[in-house]
Amino acid sequence: MSVRINAVTSGSPADKAGILPDDRIVSINGTPVLDEIDYQSLSTAGFLKVITERSGIEHEYSIRKSEWTPLGLSLDETESMKPRHCRNRCLFCFVDQLPQGMRDTLYVKDDDWRLSLMMGNYVTLTNVNDEEFNRILERKASPLFISVHATDPELRCVMLRNKNAGSLMDRLKQLKENGLQFHCQVVLCPGVNDGDILRRTIEDLASLYPAAQSMAIVPVGLTKHREGLAELKGFDSVSARNLIEYVKGFQQKYLQEFGTRFVYPSDEFYCICNEPLPETSAYEDFPQIENGVGMLRLLEQECQEAYEFLFADGFPEPPAGRNVLIPTGVSARPFIEKLARRYAPAGTTVQVKEIINRFFGETITVTGLIVGRDLIDTLKDIPCTEIALCDTMLRAQTECFLDETTLDDVRNALGKPIRVVQNNGESFIRALWGLEEENG
Repeated sequence: MSVRINAVTSGSPADKAGILPDDRIVSINGTPVLDEIDYQSLSTAGFLKVITERSGIEHEYSIRKSEWTPLGLSLDETESMKPRHCRNRCLFCFVDQLPQGMRDTLYVKDDDWRLSLMMGNYVTLTNVNDEEFNRILERKASPLFISVHATDPELRCVMLRNKNAGSLMDRLKQLKENGLQFHCQVVLCPGVNDGDILRRTIEDLASLYPAAQSMAIVPVGLTKHREGLAELKGFDSVSARNLIEYVKGFQQKYLQEFGTRFVYPSDEFYCICNEPLPETSAYEDFPQIENGVGMLRLLEQECQEAYEFLFADGFPEPPAGRNVLIPTGVSARPFIEKLARRYAPAGTTVQVKEIINRFFGETITVTGLIVGRDLIDTLKDIPCTEIALCDTMLRAQTECFLDETTLDDVRNALGKPIRVVQNNGESFIRALWGLEEENG
């Protein structure tokens, strides 16, 4: 019931009181400190009674400071914030559809409300007991990001294959009663949680507005590695178009009632049926951007803004003879191709090439799941002078693809220079024009 202190900020209230690195913080004002969430919440007060442990001996410090002034401790998050694992066996779980032999960390399923608060991870709350849920309420953990899938209690238990999954609406109502907000997502599986079940889910969540801030609907992702798993089907152009039209009715209703559309289909539905994306204003403040809701429209807006800003004083002379190859997912290819045609400089050839996903299966069409081996196989015979590669294909902070190939592996196999492009409009425009990225 204590957490090791990594560092103490010089000159901070904790430093002046005599708290040292490697001490263990036990409690603040009589409340145990279990993790970073507790520490941040409890340390905001103006008067703190802090108990630490050093070499097995407890030390008590009385500290006065201005409210909200940081206490000055950095906790050992590897000890206190180790991700909590998922207790569900969802019918549609993507991790269960991964091929064998990948790195161990890819098979870890986290379901941690603390990461939801701090990083926007979606959680089901099925591994949160009553005591821990009360801590969510006491710590005013808001906003949270909740994986709902269905508000029908029986169906949610079936979909998550967890007998404790049916009490979600009760907990969401408690969050609302305690002034907390949350965003919701539904992974939509045709024939499972669509139709009347989807209608009920939308209406149930909308009844909790404004605590329920928004709801995203994303299509189920099905790889070819589903041996022994539940039989599910994906979306085709007809069912995707029907879903978009169905949701429009709710958007119009809630725009009138709440001043927000509330429920949003992800971009992938529009890509599946080749329907035009809604206008930028239809995404409001992009509350579900991490779910791929409005990501393409935002990219288009960023491209336009960057183009106008970068070339406000005129156009530079682009390098001659450039032939830029842009690999992308099947679903985004028409959109990326349109942007490339619009913004590429005269004299520069741009090829946008869709990558068929052989590794996960051809039904996986998003750019972020393209792997190195598929890049090599698809691009090896295409002439170009350089390749512009979206950074979403690479593991964060690394140069490694999901299939364990590296950027150097791909670069060496193709024999072409590769530019990794950040997933935003300015980086895209800079890549098209051969401009350096701005430092910082």
